[in-house]
Amino acid sequence: MASVLKFLPELQGQEMAYVQELIKDMGNDEAQLFSNIYRARRRDPQLILITTILGFFVIAGIQRFLVNQIGMGLLYLFTGGLCLIGTIVDLVNYQKLTFDYNHQIADEVALMAKSS
Repeated sequence: MASVLKFLPELQGQEMAYVQELIKDMGNDEAQLFSNIYRARRRDPQLILITTILGFFVIAGIQRFLVNQIGMGLLYLFTGGLCLIGTIVDLVNYQKLTFDYNHQIADEVALMAKSS
């Protein structure tokens, strides 16, 4: 049974619990492969917060591009963050935005690690 703290000590909260559930049945080699790929592809909540703040003052929608929501990113870009209301909502919900993206990436990486 692989431990998430051994392979990904930077994770916190919901993300740590979810990743622990994914890697609990993996061997050490699979868990190491998972952690290497996941660490490279995941987004840090602080990065999303900073880009959302940047979007509030400079270019709206950057945070949506980073979490692969290209359509919403373009909408925010052309509407000024939906007249800043969408950007304010993203400032409040940046952790959920990040967790949803990381959840999707973790599922994809877990499938890759188990199949190799």
